[in-house]
Amino acid sequence: MDLFAIVLKMLRKYALCDTCLGRQFALLGHGVDNDERGRMLKLGLLLHASELCYHKKHEGFEILKILAQNALLKEAEMTLDYFGKHFSKQGPQKNCFLCADRFKLVEGFTEKLTSALAEYEYSTFLVGIELPVNVEEREDEFKAEFKVVYGESIRHEFGRLFGKFLSDATHKTVDFKKPDLTIILNPFEETIRVQSNPLFIAGRYRKLVRNIPQSTWFCSNCQGKGCDKCAGTGKMYPESVEELISKPILAAAVGEKTAFHASGREDIDARMLGKGRPFVVEVSKPKRRVLDLAAVEKEINESGKGKVSVSHLRVVTKELVGELKKAEGVQKEYRVLVEFEKDVDEASLRLLEKQLTGAVIKQRTPLRVLHRRADLTREKYIYKVKVKKVSPNRVELQILCQGGLYIKELVSGDEGRTMPSVSNMLGIKAKPLRLDVLGVIAQNV
Repeated sequence: MDLFAIVLKMLRKYALCDTCLGRQFALLGHGVDNDERGRMLKLGLLLHASELCYHKKHEGFEILKILAQNALLKEAEMTLDYFGKHFSKQGPQKNCFLCADRFKLVEGFTEKLTSALAEYEYSTFLVGIELPVNVEEREDEFKAEFKVVYGESIRHEFGRLFGKFLSDATHKTVDFKKPDLTIILNPFEETIRVQSNPLFIAGRYRKLVRNIPQSTWFCSNCQGKGCDKCAGTGKMYPESVEELISKPILAAAVGEKTAFHASGREDIDARMLGKGRPFVVEVSKPKRRVLDLAAVEKEINESGKGKVSVSHLRVVTKELVGELKKAEGVQKEYRVLVEFEKDVDEASLRLLEKQLTGAVIKQRTPLRVLHRRADLTREKYIYKVKVKKVSPNRVELQILCQGGLYIKELVSGDEGRTMPSVSNMLGIKAKPLRLDVLGVIAQNV
């Protein structure tokens, strides 16, 4: 069927705005917006009808009436007047059958949208469109009725127009993959929902004292609600590495909440020294994204003075969280003070140093963490061990090993669940007194 015959067939039955008519032929012609395309199609029909009218053909006048009534084309009314044909619209002003004239409100709605976004700091955005079910069903039925093959959906057109208007109004950039803001609009109900996508701040932390957990440790009795056991705090410990670092970042970003991700964790009674442990703080629904990280770093270090310090704060992408999890198995360096049940001689210590260096340790999940980890046997490699005697029955071990090796159990043997162990090798019962993490050797995190 001829293109204009299809257009006429559509307009004969339904009132269509320029945009919705143009959308049905969106793939025909490039560099033309749909509203322009729709108007061009209407004007093309107008010229054809005018030619028929000059030849006194009744069909021309009928087409002009359709254009005046359903195409909402003023030029059609003017042409009818020119030919001396009076035209009176039947009933009230018609709205577009497909969009109910909502495309005419895009610019005004965009002004409302920019006002709603004023409290957010962002560089990139993406517009998503929600539509009433009846609107989408109506369009599907229309396309099926007229066998539309070159069309563009109403959802896509709204998204493109709002994206263009918003970009022009705010000078921000549309990003289809990782936008700062995702804006969900319903142009029919005129609702706006803003989803501020997470902000990720990475760095390294040092834990300078013992008996501070890495993450918030909720009371085992009340699960955070507050009870006599926890003195109403809901926590087993008053503070944690996570809280000391995350609270200033959350306040600076004006976010809703945070999640703390780290490359492994040290025991509550162990210090984290050296260059620190890599971490990422994930801030949910931030309203600020350009942070003075030097000031935030200073605030964390001052408020956590003597307990926790951070360095190298920077904005990163979500992918680094995955890298952190992979990095849990990288090389780690420990220092542990070991006490033996009886005195040990220098020769035994030198033998211990030699046997542990390059050893493969078979370690079954320690009894102390069996309640939260699967009961498996894992193999971990020790790269290097240095032994330093500090008293007749005490030594300091410095261990460079594969991440995931439980050092306390390497010392004690954990009732035979770790083999070989320091206790097993020397045949003398040994226990760890103090443990420090000296280094987490991970690239790019």
